[in-house]
Amino acid sequence: MMLETLWFILICVLFVGFFFLEGFDFGVGMLTPILGKTDRERRVLINTIGPVWDGNEVWLITAGGAIFAAFPGWYATLFSGFYLALFFMLLALIGRGVAFEFRSKLDNPKWRSLWDYVIGIGSLLPPLLWGVALANLMRGVPIDESTNYVGTFWDLISVYSVAAGVSIVLLFLLHGALFLALKTEGDIRERARSFANKIGAWTSAVLLLFVVLSYFETDMFTRNGIMPGMVPTMAGFALISVPFFLKAGRDGWAFIMTGATIALSTITVFMALFPRVMISSLNPDWTLTIHNTSSNEYTLQVMSVVALCTVPLVLAYQAWTYWVFRKRVSVRDHLDY
Repeated sequence: MMLETLWFILICVLFVGFFFLEGFDFGVGMLTPILGKTDRERRVLINTIGPVWDGNEVWLITAGGAIFAAFPGWYATLFSGFYLALFFMLLALIGRGVAFEFRSKLDNPKWRSLWDYVIGIGSLLPPLLWGVALANLMRGVPIDESTNYVGTFWDLISVYSVAAGVSIVLLFLLHGALFLALKTEGDIRERARSFANKIGAWTSAVLLLFVVLSYFETDMFTRNGIMPGMVPTMAGFALISVPFFLKAGRDGWAFIMTGATIALSTITVFMALFPRVMISSLNPDWTLTIHNTSSNEYTLQVMSVVALCTVPLVLAYQAWTYWVFRKRVSVRDHLDY
């Protein structure tokens, strides 16, 4: 039981890392066609995440691999039931990656503009679909006694799940705009700060709507009370503090606060689920938990040893990468076309 809980926590940590890092990554991608007024400015925006975007996606691959190895029952039901949504997400990620590589192959404005919009759409769909997926995990989906998902793709779409998707999109846009405020100079930086100021209130409003809907759509409040604890409360305060830091010119602290909102919100979702991993809307007894979906103890022991040896090295390498590419990107720089 201890190892099952440990790997549930580790998977939560992996998703926290993915949403934090890929959050500003997706945000910058969505903002590329919006904030970049010229081809050179859009190249600047892409270059802010150029050295790190593919490394950020490794967190998702690792999280999927951890679910497969530690909780194969969860993996089987999740990836079969959410197959179409995950397929669209994969297409978006592939298109986005191809666009980063192909955009500058031709010095043609129409060619580059096409790939810029592919980057934008490829950065929009994943957070939208992740919001839909997380909302359904919290609300529950039709799972039968054989742990099979018996619904359709359209059963995943509801006001609640769409609200979750829009919330994550807006939060990632805000996170990305603040990242650009830290990584760019001049007009682009001012546009990014202005965009963050404008979207901040909308992000808070939609997230508040999602929290209210969660009261009616999930058992989060009945399990944890009207005040579900410090973690979600701190997430709310972190988001509310963003405009105050922006007004004070503390862009770095504003970025940290959106990152804290993402991390604490992700932890809140996992706290609301534990020890469940997928809730059955047909019968509570058919709900998947960390206990009835986990691998055997020996497998979890081996995985724990491997993780203990490799994770620190991966974290050190990624930290070194961000340190090397820590400087701001400017239109005056020699840009890789």
